[in-house]
Amino acid sequence: MKKLPWLVLAVVVLLAGAWFSGPYLAVRGLAQAIETRDTTRLDRYVDFPLLRANLRAQLNDYVVRRAGPEVQSNRIGALLLSASQTLTGTAVDAMVTPTGIDAVLQGHTLWKRASNDLDSTDAYAAPRAARPLQGAEHHFESLSRFTATTHTPDGTPVVFVLQRHGLRWKLVNIVLPLQ
Repeated sequence: MKKLPWLVLAVVVLLAGAWFSGPYLAVRGLAQAIETRDTTRLDRYVDFPLLRANLRAQLNDYVVRRAGPEVQSNRIGALLLSASQTLTGTAVDAMVTPTGIDAVLQGHTLWKRASNDLDSTDAYAAPRAARPLQGAEHHFESLSRFTATTHTPDGTPVVFVLQRHGLRWKLVNIVLPLQ
């Protein structure tokens, strides 16, 4: 009878540990999938439809804000803004897929090789892997929302937002440093 409270406590501690380690494991898995360019594994950690919708909304908002009220009130300006929203939507839809991410990572590899940013001094060495989540600051915003914040070279934050889907955590938004 005395063992029952300890058993219940052990189960509660194990469940809490599994609950709170979930987003950290997802960030680690996401980072490893990017570093190894494994788009199949990346699909496990990213909610691509929700990520596309969030990125599309950010970019459309940025274009409208940059255009200003003069362009928005003009008929030709409004037509151009509509066309730009279609173009940004199409670009986001094409790029924010496992295949689009693979293309970006291949471009990253080619850029690193061309700029001689290699793992060693050997000319045939592999280029340095992409590590966008290296040194990220992690925060729980709620029980089902978690952020990993990194900074661009000029210090502007880039926030990766993960959301709980059942027992799994997935990337649902990347808050871009658009001013």
